[in-house]
Amino acid sequence: MGRTLAHDVVVIGGGVVGVTLARVLSRYHLDVVVLERDAEVGFGVSKANSGIIHSGIHGDPATVKGALEWPGNVGWLRLRDDLGFGFAQVGELLVALAEDELPTIETIEAQGRRKGVPGLTRWEPERIRRAQPNLSREVIAALWAPTAGVVNPYEAVLLIADNAVRNGVTIATEQPVIAIDPPDPADPGGPLVLRTPTRALAARYVVNAAGLYADEVARMAGVGTFTITGRKGEEYLLDKRLAGLVTSIIFPCPTATSKGTLVTPTFDGTIMVGPTAEATDDKDDTTTTPEGAAQVFAAAKRLVPAISERDVIAEFAGVRAVADTEDFVLGATARRGFINAAGIQSPGLTAAPAIADHLVEVLHDEGLALREKRDWRPRAEHPVRFAVLSTEEQAELAARDPRFAQLVCRCELITEAEIVDAIDRGARTLDGVKFRTRAGMGRCQGGFCTWRCLELLAERCGLPITAVTKRGGDSWIVCDRSDAAEAPDPTAEAPGTTASGIELAAAGVPADGG
Repeated sequence: MGRTLAHDVVVIGGGVVGVTLARVLSRYHLDVVVLERDAEVGFGVSKANSGIIHSGIHGDPATVKGALEWPGNVGWLRLRDDLGFGFAQVGELLVALAEDELPTIETIEAQGRRKGVPGLTRWEPERIRRAQPNLSREVIAALWAPTAGVVNPYEAVLLIADNAVRNGVTIATEQPVIAIDPPDPADPGGPLVLRTPTRALAARYVVNAAGLYADEVARMAGVGTFTITGRKGEEYLLDKRLAGLVTSIIFPCPTATSKGTLVTPTFDGTIMVGPTAEATDDKDDTTTTPEGAAQVFAAAKRLVPAISERDVIAEFAGVRAVADTEDFVLGATARRGFINAAGIQSPGLTAAPAIADHLVEVLHDEGLALREKRDWRPRAEHPVRFAVLSTEEQAELAARDPRFAQLVCRCELITEAEIVDAIDRGARTLDGVKFRTRAGMGRCQGGFCTWRCLELLAERCGLPITAVTKRGGDSWIVCDRSDAAEAPDPTAEAPGTTASGIELAAAGVPADGG
């Protein structure tokens, strides 16, 4: 492969950092490719987090992650204005439950002020009770930071990726990098060659944003100078009937390894509690556990006593990518053209826009020419959200397109037109539809809408319904009982069948909150 065939930049990893970087690079006359191992972007670490855009006060400014936290917060406001995803600046309260926690609050406040975070205010108990009457009476003081927000992380990643593609970026899914060729002694300045199970790509520059597997990718390139370990966090979503229980993010005083168990009002009205912070050797371990639930609810009730396990409608876990430096690993390496964006743990979601800007500077310093496009389109047409429209607007849409009159998801009021639009925008799995539309995220967790979503996926994608998966790979949902090779064990308990003879897979539709 000669240099003329090389892509300008290949980004390994379609999480929030990878797609945000790709969108920034789409401003320039560049050939950019994103390689993602999963069936759709954002299916890894980026979808399984608290969805919090931190205020900017938590990270030590002497660290890379601390220095990028506040500019990342500001970057999310620009992204929201351009792309219109769900985002609300609800603010946060960092609370103290004992006198010995007051110095921690003072330290964090000082960090925020050094970074220039505006609006920081110390609150005494009386003001805390007025603003958040459901907080524990044990709270003796708090730091108010109005700049914190909540975002739908999966929706944001998908819309950022969609905008990047509309501006010329190529995103190739189900393309894990399995090898990187060693340098060619005859052409030391030549491109890097990446190999996936189905193709080889040459690239002038490679950005390693491979999340939990970034250390393995770095080793493939011969620059494995760090190690990534997993830190699992379990999260629990509570019923929407509790909307308003708290109206801002409630933070306890942090520990050395965790910001603690938070109580978060999500953008869509549910309350989320979590996460845990448990080291794990299994980077794919996204199970929830009784022990994790007990830990989360014990801590959450100390902050908000009215919280109850009985209100859980969904639970999920994510594994954070923690470098052995406990900091972001960003920058050029000894392998020419190979750049790391690794160890992106909390506040990685918050910092993502600033990380992307920093990486573009690194690429430019390494020799990448940046010539701006005149026709770059930063804004995107946002999908219709039928549930938030007025009755008159809903009636007008239904009159123009009868599919808006066909309700698919009763819990979240998602119409057939919205499901079809999500598929036309690139959804190829049940989770892809769910993350784009919220179908399946409500109280019944897909009990009503799953089958119709499967039918529409099969129809629009030209697939048999048995080929549609939950999240790609072997995450099958249904099987045809007429196929003896695929028939289930007749002695096993039947998980349920439909009138057409298609059987729902026992593990097909787990209750997770995305």
